[in-house]
Amino acid sequence: MGLLLLGVIGGLAWWDTTLAANPWRAGYFPNVPLLTQDGTVVRFYDDVLKDKAVAINVLFTDCKDVCPLETAMLVQLKQILGPRVGRDIFFYSISIDPGRDSPAVLKAYVEKFGAGGPGWQFLTGKPDDVALIIKKMGLVRSTDGSARDAHSSILMVGHEPTGQWMRNSALDSPRFLATRIGSFLGWRDAEPARSYDEARPLTLTGGQYLFQSRCGVCHTIGQGDRVGPDLRDVTVRRDRAWLTRYIQAPDRLLAAGDPIATALFEKYRQVRMPNLRLTSDDVTSLVSYLETRSISLREPSR
Repeated sequence: MGLLLLGVIGGLAWWDTTLAANPWRAGYFPNVPLLTQDGTVVRFYDDVLKDKAVAINVLFTDCKDVCPLETAMLVQLKQILGPRVGRDIFFYSISIDPGRDSPAVLKAYVEKFGAGGPGWQFLTGKPDDVALIIKKMGLVRSTDGSARDAHSSILMVGHEPTGQWMRNSALDSPRFLATRIGSFLGWRDAEPARSYDEARPLTLTGGQYLFQSRCGVCHTIGQGDRVGPDLRDVTVRRDRAWLTRYIQAPDRLLAAGDPIATALFEKYRQVRMPNLRLTSDDVTSLVSYLETRSISLREPSR
């Protein structure tokens, strides 16, 4: 019997093999050895997957693209899920640059982002073993390029005992992912949720949406530094033209040796601000939101 397609949302599909002989067991997944950020040897099938619900993504610590954002998103997702992580689901982040990402390098990366902790391990291993895992897990797409920065931001969620697997974007809203994972794994809240009738109408501006969906995991506006700096009054503290260039292409400014970009890189534990590939209109909307939000904090009556 083949796979049973449970549904498709936003182009993402998930399958249930409980009605068929489950092929996603030891015979399919490689049981190769890997090393955790603490230098502990684990077997991919026996120790990582077997009898667990898992959320798995790939990254590399020298990433100049979306890996930092991906990690920050997962940190927030772990906070939302709370004690379920390490009990009902386990997080694993696998390096696709195992030649460079030794356990010590991974451990420094974990500490830099406040990641890891109970229920979340970062893994490295032999390049061939890692490549086999990534292929078997579907953590790359055929359209991904050969360069490391060209990898997809995939978060694969699965329940090994039943063979149910779901592919998600690791860049989705952490609250959306938490709800999606809970529904997929059949979790039930202890208390009933509030009715949709009680929900307030959405009044997000374009800039507010961009901040909350892309910037808010690393920055706040008036609540202190997070992974990156507090952005309250940033339009006052920074030249607007420079701010616009930096938001649109932070990697280029850093590579060019821009003194402000370099100082920020050093101050915030050498975490690279990712290039989100925002349009000029996106950047204008985002800067406008940062400005108006900062003004509202200075003048609450407004």
